[in-house]
Formats: sequence, structure tokens, C-alpha cells
Amino acid sequence: MYKDILFPIDLNQDSSWINVLPSVIEYCKAFNSRLHVVTVVPDFSMPLVGSYFPENFGNKMVEDTNKRLHAFIKEHVPSEVHVQHIVAEGVVYKEIIRMANEIGADLIIMASHRPELGDFLVGPNAERVVRHFNRSVLVVRN
Repeated sequence: MYKDILFPIDLNQDSSWINVLPSVIEYCKAFNSRLHVVTVVPDFSMPLVGSYFPENFGNKMVEDTNKRLHAFIKEHVPSEVHVQHIVAEGVVYKEIIRMANEIGADLIIMASHRPELGDFLVGPNAERVVRHFNRSVLVVRN
């Protein structure tokens, strides 16, 4: 039913994956799906932002994040699950949707937290993904 599952995580927030990962692995095994794990870092190549950081800061951050993502997957995802590692740069919800479209994901599984006052005014990433992605999204509350 689902061939490609996108799983966005924040490597700095265990709550973005700890309660969701068992479900993701179950889905991948049940449907023999490919798993695409994506983490998004800020885009430091924009002139306004980049001028405040050392040269090549953005490239080093992407390299370090890629190493951390590989280590995360090696530690937490069973070897029988086919996994693609993705480090994207930009606005979190936009990059999640862009990557899902690029790989042809037919399902996004992601964590959400209990809404806080600020979330009703701005909206969390999970809500934005649900609203803007044109395929299935499974949001697992923490």
C-alpha cells in the first residue's frame, strides 16, 4: 500500500522520533516500504543570514548533521529496512513537503506535540505539513 514513507526527525529533539519510530518500522515491514529519514537544518547560504556566520559554516553543519543522521539510523533502524538518509536545508515544513514530493512519498509519518498558545497563532510544522501535502500524513502525538 505504501511504497515510500518519509519520516522527518529533529536530531536535537528525541520527542520528534522516540514514540513514532516503532510505528514507522512496523509500517515499513508490513508494506515492504522504503524509508526516507529527513532532517532539516537552517539555510545559511542566504546572504543576509550567511554574513553572520563563518565561511563554509553551512556546509560543515550539513556534513556534521549527515554523520549524525547516519549514526542515528544505524543505532535505531533495523538493517532489514531499506533507508535513505536526507539532510535538507530551509524552512522545516516546506522542506518536508518538497522532499516528499521529490522522492514520491505516498505517506509521511511524523510526531506532533500538544499545542501550546503560540501554536494556535503560528501553527506547528505537523499542522502545516498536513494542510499542504496532497497525500497521506500520519501524525503521532507525543
